[in-house]
Amino acid sequence: MKILLVEDDVLLAEGIVKALSLAGFAVNWLETGKAACVHVVAEPPDIMLLDLGLPDMEGLDVLKLVRQKKLPTQVLILTARDTTHAKVTGLDAGADDYLTKPFAVDELLARLRVLERRIGNASSAIITLGPVSINTSHHQAMLNGEELNLSRREYMVLKALMENAGVIHTREGLEGKLYSWGDEVASNTIEVHIHTLRKKLPQDFIRTVRGVGYVVSRQ
Repeated sequence: MKILLVEDDVLLAEGIVKALSLAGFAVNWLETGKAACVHVVAEPPDIMLLDLGLPDMEGLDVLKLVRQKKLPTQVLILTARDTTHAKVTGLDAGADDYLTKPFAVDELLARLRVLERRIGNASSAIITLGPVSINTSHHQAMLNGEELNLSRREYMVLKALMENAGVIHTREGLEGKLYSWGDEVASNTIEVHIHTLRKKLPQDFIRTVRGVGYVVSRQ
């Protein structure tokens, strides 16, 4: 899941990036609205966490651009503006959710999981495909009721595939969901994660579409 954080408060942004990274999200961070406008058009994230009080422009103008371009990005506003009028304005402008500062990290994570399920068309935090299931609330994977011992990256790959069962993921697409800007990524990193996952999952649970990428069946 690719997340773009648009926030000019450095301490707050660094805290959010750290917390979300530990929770298994790939997070990129920008401090200005203009930079966000360029990035979301060139490479739309799955979810954007958007502050309204940016130093160079109103966050609402960034939101309006996203909606005018009909981008698929889910937008969660993070702001200190806590009046009913501000919330209504943000939601009417096209925001998918609205969270006022200060907020608890657990609440932010819960709201992100709701947006994730909306993107992946999952109806709950538990996604089951045949004998394999994942619990996105607890970052847990199970095989026939037994917990799988997965690294954080292995879990993120499996989650990305299972949330979008039937959809073929390219290596580059999976990298974008797993790694943030500045992370060092070896050319065969995804292949290594897939290889180790296959050792722990049923045969052919993850299929290779030659020359394209990887997919898990809808069962």
